[in-house]
Amino acid sequence: MARDDGSVVVRRRLYLSVYNWIVFLGWVQVLCRVILALLDNGHEAVYAAIERPLQFAQTAAIMEILHSIVGLVRSPVSATLPQISGRLFITWGILWSFPETHSHILVTPLIMSWSIAEVIRYSFFGMKESFGFTPSWLLWLRYSSFVICFPVGIVSEVGVTYIAFPFMKASEKYCLRMPNQWNFSFDYYYASALLMALYFPGFLYLLRHMIAQRKKALSKAKTT
Repeated sequence: MARDDGSVVVRRRLYLSVYNWIVFLGWVQVLCRVILALLDNGHEAVYAAIERPLQFAQTAAIMEILHSIVGLVRSPVSATLPQISGRLFITWGILWSFPETHSHILVTPLIMSWSIAEVIRYSFFGMKESFGFTPSWLLWLRYSSFVICFPVGIVSEVGVTYIAFPFMKASEKYCLRMPNQWNFSFDYYYASALLMALYFPGFLYLLRHMIAQRKKALSKAKTT
């Protein structure tokens, strides 16, 4: 039984190591491309430079919801689900769906905040699963970078969605009008507006969660 438990732990750590390092490389690519695009052509060229690696890296985060549900990681679903769902909505429901947003200046702080936070986070968990430890400086970054990255990301997400609103309304993309065989109507514009209204309470909930995580992780590091 002990040998079986040991093999399960090894497989879990191997899987999570591979997963974290692959997604880490995706976000490194995003961050490098953002910087190069800014230096070469300005903020208008950022989205075109990062679209594919962004879609890969952000969509791969769906696995983290499953990891949380099945107990592969300790992160609660209540914190993982809203954060990743919101990111996926911005990645696919706004940026990919409405190309008119691509050249806006808010796309740059959005992608920068995401990529910096994720490069730190995935390298932290990659080190932890691969080697069983993390350097103290990386631990500090993992639980402190959100102080800047999280508010910047949230403000940029709301801003980019607001910019897309006129194009949503004019195009009626993803809308379902009556009459139809399902006797049901759906308006993507109003659904997105409702989601934006939930951002503020969601922001406060996740911020409290991150602050509690930081306090616990850094206080534990001081005693070891």
